[in-house]
Amino acid sequence: MSELLHVTVGKLLEQTAAREGEKEAVVYHEMGLRYTYKEFEQVCREAARGFMSLGIDKGDHISIWSTNKPEWLISQFSTAKMGAVLVTVNTNYRAAELEYLLNQSDTSTLILMEKFKDHSYIETLYEIVPELKICQPGKLQSKRLPKLKNIIVLGNKRFPGTYSWEDVMAGKEKVSEELLEARMASLNPAEVINMQYTSGTTGFPKGVMLTHSNIVNNGYNIAKCMELTPTDRLCIPVPFFHCFGCVLGIMACVSVGATMVPLVEFNPEKVLETVEAESCTGLHGVPTMFIAELNLANFDSFNLSSLRTGIMAGSNCPIEVMKNVVGKMGATEITIAYGQTEASPVITQTRTDDPIELRVSSVGRALPNVEVKIVEPGTSREVPRGVQGELCTRGYHVMKGYYNNPDATKETIDEGGWLHTGDLGVMDKNGYCRITGRLKDMVIRGGENVYPREIEEFLYQHPSILDVQIIGVPDEKYGEEVMAWIIPKEGADITAAEIKEYCQGKISRHKIPRYIRFTDHYPMTASGKIQKYKLREQSLELLAGKTL
Repeated sequence: MSELLHVTVGKLLEQTAAREGEKEAVVYHEMGLRYTYKEFEQVCREAARGFMSLGIDKGDHISIWSTNKPEWLISQFSTAKMGAVLVTVNTNYRAAELEYLLNQSDTSTLILMEKFKDHSYIETLYEIVPELKICQPGKLQSKRLPKLKNIIVLGNKRFPGTYSWEDVMAGKEKVSEELLEARMASLNPAEVINMQYTSGTTGFPKGVMLTHSNIVNNGYNIAKCMELTPTDRLCIPVPFFHCFGCVLGIMACVSVGATMVPLVEFNPEKVLETVEAESCTGLHGVPTMFIAELNLANFDSFNLSSLRTGIMAGSNCPIEVMKNVVGKMGATEITIAYGQTEASPVITQTRTDDPIELRVSSVGRALPNVEVKIVEPGTSREVPRGVQGELCTRGYHVMKGYYNNPDATKETIDEGGWLHTGDLGVMDKNGYCRITGRLKDMVIRGGENVYPREIEEFLYQHPSILDVQIIGVPDEKYGEEVMAWIIPKEGADITAAEIKEYCQGKISRHKIPRYIRFTDHYPMTASGKIQKYKLREQSLELLAGKTL
């Protein structure tokens, strides 16, 4: 057992900067932006004072809705230094999803980029809070979001009712270093500092409360499994709003003084360009990212000889992909990680010296200081090694709970402190685990968790839909795709194209069903429960017969 770190996120950066000051901390190759650890620590302190100048207190919630911009990275550490809780927002969110998150999380400050691809974030925000157009910055009084006060827009363009990032940075002049020091001294590693939204199979997304201790120690142990050191340079093309980006990427690097080399947005060619130009020794990604990189027509033109390690996670890893990452990319020590947001997030990980057979057939063994057991579903009774059951975990990494949702917390963490993952798995005699299925009906599409109930609730609002059931079906590219089984209302004349059109712009693209099947009934149990597994079986038959 390694020793646990008893330190806040803000202090961790300070300690690393004291040790590795002149070493590069952050490199945005495509932007030509570089910070040493000393410079990065300084800019994070300045931003922390800027946030304090807006009247943001310890424990206040700051949501961030942006791609992997430098300001995202700075916000992670500056908010942690001044004690605000950073709430991460999925870049794919649309109006209904954003409004729900801002409301449920009691967000008082929102940081957002102006737009992402063809989606104007600022217009979406004005749709939810029209009062923003006529208010003074910091003085928002919204009918639908009464807690929301400050809006900070990234970029050079000015918008009514909002602050710019420059305004935040200029605010540092109003708050002394002494005041920031006093705030930092008041923080405790056991306090919540990060919130990420995730869903189960029922209800709406839940805010997972993660503490300094959760993410500092998870990041540190992940780094140890990868054998990361200050000489490593990790390319991070995965989104920061996921734990994959902000813990497996950012926290792992900072915990050991490695260099972070993020991409603002994923682009397979830019990833390989960056790895070559910056001599990256590590690369993170979900399987679909590695597939896209390996399948580039000009793949052979990149020099990837610097690669050694990294993490593939987010969905099941195909053996051929893993072999190609090792053989063609040269990442001979790449690891596989498994977990969930509620475990901040990694529970098990393979090690750099595990044979490739073990790295593709399992999700590794428990991280240091983490307990894992396989139990008979619905109980706490442990099953023998080699027998399938529900994977449960206990340790420093288990979340504080779901925000304002004690009932859901109680359902997930039992009285013994065990987190019930809802995933089915098997553990071998050496403690290595395989994930064999899900108790939940969650769909994992290209590393993105898709929660059926959320899409069902949305589609129930369609005037022609009587009932809808969402399931996942296998897909070569994304691992799984979303399929909707719909019972139309009597006399309704509706097509699959109309359903897809109805979803456009209202829910994230990856949640829009790829396959839609109309039916007049669902397979049911004697007690009237819908048997989703039977719908899945029917769907597989249709897919096999190419009738979908």
